[in-house]
Amino acid sequence: MKRGQVSLSASSEGGAVSAPHALAAEAGAAILRSGGNAIEAGIAVASTLSVVYPHMNGLGGDGFWLISDGDAHTVRGLAAAGPSGRHYSAALFHERGLREIPFRGGLSALTVPGAVGGWGAAFGFSKDRWRGCKSWSDLLESAYCYAATGFRLSPNQSHTLTRFGNELRQQPGFAAQYMPGGEIMPTGRLWSQRALAQTLGTLAENGAEAFYHGPLAWQMAKGLKAAGSLLTEADLRAFEPRWVEPVRTAFGIGEAINMPPPTQGVASLMILALLNRVGLNSGDHLGAELIHNTVEITKLAFKYRDQLIADPDFGDVDIASLLNPDFLDDCAREIHPLMAMPLPPIGLAKGDTVWFGVVDGQGRMVSVIQSLKFRHAASSPAS
Repeated sequence: MKRGQVSLSASSEGGAVSAPHALAAEAGAAILRSGGNAIEAGIAVASTLSVVYPHMNGLGGDGFWLISDGDAHTVRGLAAAGPSGRHYSAALFHERGLREIPFRGGLSALTVPGAVGGWGAAFGFSKDRWRGCKSWSDLLESAYCYAATGFRLSPNQSHTLTRFGNELRQQPGFAAQYMPGGEIMPTGRLWSQRALAQTLGTLAENGAEAFYHGPLAWQMAKGLKAAGSLLTEADLRAFEPRWVEPVRTAFGIGEAINMPPPTQGVASLMILALLNRVGLNSGDHLGAELIHNTVEITKLAFKYRDQLIADPDFGDVDIASLLNPDFLDDCAREIHPLMAMPLPPIGLAKGDTVWFGVVDGQGRMVSVIQSLKFRHAASSPAS
């Protein structure tokens, strides 16, 4: 979590929600209280977060879902991250004299937003496999209402506006939306987003597919082109979320589960598996020994992450080798209790991300990351 981001929980009989904004947590809990399941509550949380936490996630970002039937053996992964548009390539950036993907501006908007498609795929799964009882519009109602009638600005959003507002005010449309009157909005200010409400109303009426097909998709493609992006309506139409097999490793007395590439979930699993091997449960958990081991382990995991993790559509990614017990044992032996390894040239991401989780009365669970951007310009060469 980022500084100032607090995990807030809301509960209902036989279920619970954890999210970084109280309004989103309560939206999910309300769905649980009215008989909805963990996926249905998750969609309510996800859509509401896109309204009340717009500096960390939104309709223009991606999502990754882990969905459990309540049995660790039936965890499924849902990857809702869009690919780059067909007109993008490393050569394009090189031809324009760029060695990196720009951090801001039209050319940085190069991937299809997958979050809404993920909501739709999860909703279909809920209906087909969990006999979900809620309508699609029920699940977007909270998000629509907060966008249309407003909500009180959180300290986190006000802090972010204060930090980046002057830098971003020249971006087309930013000031009109996030700085009404040209001023930074203070904490507690009632703020509505009428254009977003209109978009959510269209989605509520026509389903998640309306984001990728039809008038809304055409309007977005037109706006993207005007801003200098090369994403097209055809790119939006071609997108489909993917069901994937999660990645697993032993951890403590249980098992840790994460998403496969193109996410860096395997790096997290490597860190946990290596912590197991250097004595996670011994010593002071706030002491120098554990901090040293965690830092050194993270260096190792990130080194292999940067060497091997890639888009599986463009190359083989041997995840099994990174989680092989013999390989992990060898890595653990590289950790010296009194020496620090050199810091590898890792890209320290400054992406904007939220996590939330829901469990319902039947023990079914979702764990979800929703993000605007994972990449940092300094670590994103266009080749």
